This record gives sequence, structure tokens and C-alpha cells, in this order.
Amino acid sequence: MAINKTKVAASFNRSAQDYANHAVLQRTVAERLLERLELVNISPKMIIDVGSGPGGAARQLAKMYKGAQVLQLDLSMEMLRQSRSQDSRFFSKQQYICGDAESLPLGRDTAELVFSSLMLQWCNDLDAAFTQMQNTLKKQGLFLFATLGPDTLKELRSSWAEVDDELHVNTFIDMHDVGDALLRAGFVEPVMDVEHISLTYEDCFSLMKDLKTLGASNADDNRSRGLTGKNKIKDLESAYEKYRTGGRLPATYEVVYGHAWAPLQATPPDSLANEAYFPISSLKIRD
Repeated sequence: MAINKTKVAASFNRSAQDYANHAVLQRTVAERLLERLELVNISPKMIIDVGSGPGGAARQLAKMYKGAQVLQLDLSMEMLRQSRSQDSRFFSKQQYICGDAESLPLGRDTAELVFSSLMLQWCNDLDAAFTQMQNTLKKQGLFLFATLGPDTLKELRSSWAEVDDELHVNTFIDMHDVGDALLRAGFVEPVMDVEHISLTYEDCFSLMKDLKTLGASNADDNRSRGLTGKNKIKDLESAYEKYRTGGRLPATYEVVYGHAWAPLQATPPDSLANEAYFPISSLKIRD
């Protein structure tokens, strides 16, 4: 699969104005990521939100870590503009930069925390993205993220498979492959877990409209370039009906959560499986 970044940016540019009104899943996942930070004892001075979108999580991060600079980085300029419009014009701790996670326009050892919620699924080269983030983090810096796993939109993918052999739904990386990529990039002590979240819709059209509004269209370069005819849409709607429960159609999202640490010192790739450095003092202990 090859993600067309130009198409992704254009899609999110179009959806930026209405994005926050429809982003139920995105808000839910970001909130759960932020809750995980409550278990970690860190005091970052610089935070980078990679794939910041309309900036909701970035503003929450600024509230959690008073005095920290928060850099919002996104592929979509319109998303950044939308976020900037909600920020104070004076004495703001928020900064904005349009850029790609696979080629971060940032220096080494820049931040103590890199945060990324539901962005990694738009990367073509996860190893490159992780290497960029590891280089950007200071020693013992924290990388906290969420992305989508292969069960995402399984109902839609299965229904389309009954209609034709074209690729209509993006494919997503398995949790274990994400963990392996973290190690290859030089991160230590990766921790991964997964959650399935189901949203429900009145009909298939409502789901497709929601996906389009959120900019989550199929950005695979191998997708069919032809228009999808009315007959195919009707066939899709008919195939999707078998999933209807309680009068609603479900859409499943497999959410992969993870965190890992930049090492205390450079670690040779061949020793990653046997040796790691982890800041015990960074863990909070609950009574």
C-alpha cells in the first residue's frame, strides 16, 4: 500500500472546518491517551503533537504541563489554521508547523514528549517516522501514540469485498509490527495494547459521509480511479445490512495504543532485544 500524502493533505484541508464537530472517535482516543500521561512522572519543557489536527489535544497538553511549549505539527495547513484561530493571540505557548512525520523539520534532541493520536496510519514508512521521532526526543524522552489496527472498518471492508475486487478501504498495520518498528528505530521498553471501539450509524450512507467529513477517504495510490456507480453503492448498502444490530449499523475501529522511551544512550541495533534503559523515576505509583 502506498499512501498519497498530497491526497491526504488535500482531504484534511477540505474537512478542517467541520472536523471537530464529527470527530467522535478522534476525541475519545485523544482523551484516553491524555489519561495515560497521568501515570507518568515527566515535566516536559517542549512537547510535539505530531498530527495535531484542530489542536484539541495540544491545548489539553498545555494545560497539563504549565509553562511547556507545545508544537503542533500537521500535514494539513488548514487544520493548523483552524487550530490557530482558537488560540490566544498573546502569550501563547502553542507553535505551529506544517510538516510530514516521515521527514520532521525539527532538530535533534528537541523535545521531552512526542504525542501522536491517530496519525501514524497515514505514514508510508513507519520505520522512518519512528526514527524521526526518536531523533527529535531528548534522552529518556517519551513517545506516546495511538494508531489504527487491521480490524478497523472490518464491516465496510467485508461488505465491499462482496461487491467487487477493488481496494476501497485503507489497510492498517498490526500491533506487533508497530512494536517491532519501535525497536528498529532505537526506542526502548515499548508497551502496546489494543482496544476495539464501535460507532453506530443509521445507515451505510451516514457512515460514508462521516468518513468523508473526517478526511478519512481511501488515500491508497492503488485504489480504483474510476467513479463508484449507484448500483455498486446499492450493493454495498445491501451487503452491509447483515451487520445491523438493534436498528443500527456498526463500524469497528481497532485502536492500538503504545508508548516507548528514547534511550539513555545510543543503543546498537543488534542489542535492542537484550538490553534497555528505562527511567524508573518516570513512573507514578498509585496508592
